[in-house]
Amino acid sequence: MELLNVYQNNYLIVFVFLCLGVLLPMVALYLGKLLRPYKPMDAKYTTYESGIEPFHDSRVQFNVRYYIFALMFVIFDVETVFLYPWAVAYNKLGIFALIEMLIFVLMLVIGLAYAWKKKVLKWT
Repeated sequence: MELLNVYQNNYLIVFVFLCLGVLLPMVALYLGKLLRPYKPMDAKYTTYESGIEPFHDSRVQFNVRYYIFALMFVIFDVETVFLYPWAVAYNKLGIFALIEMLIFVLMLVIGLAYAWKKKVLKWT
């Protein structure tokens, strides 16, 4: 019976924290809405660009190639993150780790060759 009391007490603590986690933000938002100054003006709804009136549309279309370049950078950056600890611990890991890393680098080279063949890396 004592064990059941301990579990019920733990659930009670979780329930109290859950209620506090839900109610405190709701109360803070409500109080913030009541206490903040509300003075709508047309100037507040305009776009602000470093104190200069906007003179054209702010939406600019980017070429998709920029995103592909960024994705390729992230892929090879992650490769570097995996290569560094391997290089530091190379003496302890032995030949098996060397073969695994060569397979890993070979897979990345195959992906790079595929991207190069599809002309994904062409800048213009």
